[in-house]
Amino acid sequence: MTDDELEASRMPLLEHLKELRDRLVKAFIGMCVGMVISLIFVQDLIKLLRKPFDEGCITAEEQLRAGGYLAEGAEFTCKLGVVNSLFEGVYTWLWTALLAGLVIAMPIVAFQIWGFIAPGLYKSERRMVYPLSAASSVLFAMGAAFCYFVLLPIAMPFFLTVIPDMATSLSIRGYLGGVATMMIAFGVCFQLPVVVWFLAKLGLIDHKDMLGSFRYAVVAMFVIAALITPPDPITQTALAIPLCLLYIVGIGVAYVSSTKVRED
Repeated sequence: MTDDELEASRMPLLEHLKELRDRLVKAFIGMCVGMVISLIFVQDLIKLLRKPFDEGCITAEEQLRAGGYLAEGAEFTCKLGVVNSLFEGVYTWLWTALLAGLVIAMPIVAFQIWGFIAPGLYKSERRMVYPLSAASSVLFAMGAAFCYFVLLPIAMPFFLTVIPDMATSLSIRGYLGGVATMMIAFGVCFQLPVVVWFLAKLGLIDHKDMLGSFRYAVVAMFVIAALITPPDPITQTALAIPLCLLYIVGIGVAYVSSTKVRED
């Protein structure tokens, strides 16, 4: 493939903006359909999302009693479901359905994103839009699942015992907002391999660049983990280690897909 073919695929700015609008509309419609489907099961979804909290309360109480912070027979106050406004119940339903709708619509959203980026690639590489969309969807689901099944069970007791002598009574809206933010952040972080593929295909990086920057990347990943996770080393490490493994996978991806030309 030649640079002339790439040049021929370029569109004027207004055409790019029009295409961006159309793809955003399609992604939004996909999310709306996913949200409507999720509303049917919203009660079950809320129970599923609050499960880490309920189990974390049990673990937190055991830790506090073992540490001597709770006297024998003393009650440990840990509850979820405080309503701060008349409409908070409706908001909780909609927020939960929106999060689930995003997960359901992720293949459509990912396809629209990569479809918009595709004109910047050579014609032979545009066939990768479908595999990239599938990979993005799977990696997003893996990141969200890792947060739910691995990190939250570790982090929740820490949240609930950080101030041992304080009762815990959380708003359902605040809890679900925090959990959703963490799950989405993990899903985005797990996109590293597909981002590396795209940058490597553009010739911006190769495996040598990534190997040379490995030490700095590890530091950056621990910083990112510290910003996303609670301020304790266990949960930070629980996120940083998978990110480091994904970076190593990215090195292999860059090795087989990079178009970067080195003079040496």
